[in-house]
Amino acid sequence: MSNWVEIKVKTTTEAIEAVSNIFYEAGVAGVVIEDPKIYLRQKDQSEWDYLDIPEGLDFEVAQVTGYLPEDSSLAERTQVIKERINQLPNYGLDIGKGEIAVTTISEDNWGEAWKKYYKPTHIGKNIVIKPSWEEYKPKTNEEVVIELDPGMAFGTGTHETTMLCLEILEEYIKTGYTVIDVGCGSGILSIACGKLGAKKVLAIDKDENAVKVANENIKRNNLDKCVKAIKGDKLQGIDFKADIIVANIIADVVIDITKDAGFCLKEGGFFISSGIIKDRKLSVIEALEKNGFDVIQQFEKGEWVALVSAQASISR
Repeated sequence: MSNWVEIKVKTTTEAIEAVSNIFYEAGVAGVVIEDPKIYLRQKDQSEWDYLDIPEGLDFEVAQVTGYLPEDSSLAERTQVIKERINQLPNYGLDIGKGEIAVTTISEDNWGEAWKKYYKPTHIGKNIVIKPSWEEYKPKTNEEVVIELDPGMAFGTGTHETTMLCLEILEEYIKTGYTVIDVGCGSGILSIACGKLGAKKVLAIDKDENAVKVANENIKRNNLDKCVKAIKGDKLQGIDFKADIIVANIIADVVIDITKDAGFCLKEGGFFISSGIIKDRKLSVIEALEKNGFDVIQQFEKGEWVALVSAQASISR
């Protein structure tokens, strides 16, 4: 069993994206975002009936957690992460407490920590995310139940960006569609696409562990004949066109993907992008328009934005 180092940063909702980006650029595995303000904004909605709010939760402190393997490059990468986070106030970004804690943790212990708070969650009209260790009986025949074990991969369905994507996919996926999921994490969006009727889904992640977890979750949901997770860098080397490309990552990566997305979309296809903090929405829209897309729908939850785009010559 390999050990990992957990780097936990206490910050603000405003700084979540910047800290996450620093983690991704350092090559961390399984970035986890915990924004307690989700509870304040959503606590009266039925989708949270199954979610236990941790006792003593500080609603003013967001946490971003990343995992690095305990190897020869650990000390250097950890130092770079600390230095870059401490420099963020120089760019006018409020990082709040800015506390950085580093802990050695086993892969098994990381997985067990999720089970305290991760319960069946209703999202959108009919989607239910069910942890693999929880019992759940569907309430209607229309419910789409996704069984998930996130392992050391990002994507439990409880973060607003993932919720946005699931709600959009529920509206846009049609039977027989092909989908590319960039930055698939646990595979949650790819699995949702398969459950909603897509005939072929390619899930891509640069992290080997995420690919492993995603394929396990795909098999757990009996979708391994139509959904596959592979290791890859965004859309590089993808040789087929999809009806939908979905990317739930961060604004800077979405902006980078816009350069290649048009080449991987069928005529009339849609590019769904999320993981975008409100302050970065305009820069993402600018990149989309520069690369031949029109934004046809915008969705928001809390501080986060999701965009649905089509190639400029195509109208929905």
